[in-house]
Amino acid sequence: MIGFLGEYEVTLDAKGRFLLPAGFKKQLEEGDVSFVINRGFEKCLSLYPHKSWQPIFEKVSRLNDFDPKVRQFRRQFLGGATVTETDSAGRILVPPTLREFAGLTKNIILSAAIDKIEIWDADTYKNLYDNFSPEVFSDLANQVMSGDTNEKEGA
Repeated sequence: MIGFLGEYEVTLDAKGRFLLPAGFKKQLEEGDVSFVINRGFEKCLSLYPHKSWQPIFEKVSRLNDFDPKVRQFRRQFLGGATVTETDSAGRILVPPTLREFAGLTKNIILSAAIDKIEIWDADTYKNLYDNFSPEVFSDLANQVMSGDTNEKEGA
């Protein structure tokens, strides 16, 4: 199982490519050069090593196609998903439609997210933290780590 740690600020070149940082390269299995990039749940992108993507894709493939919610989920989750590989210089190309979805500018943040790497516009990413107080983070951690993620405000 792949498990990423860290965050790195990198730049997109004029063609929409970024250099995968050495810190993440070291966390990949040797020879991993194939990835799937797709829309994230927030205004970011998700970069999955192929090995991490495969079980997710298999699970999504087994969902009931007769359920309209499944079809809607598949459209949202798989729409724009693109197979990509690092080039000879170690760069990864972000397709224009995905760059537009995430509002990526020249400066981006690559942030570890367990089995994938999230790709954020640097300003958007920094705003997430600027607008998140230590108290709110502590409450969120308590809810998530205690398994009580369905708790309603004031309940």
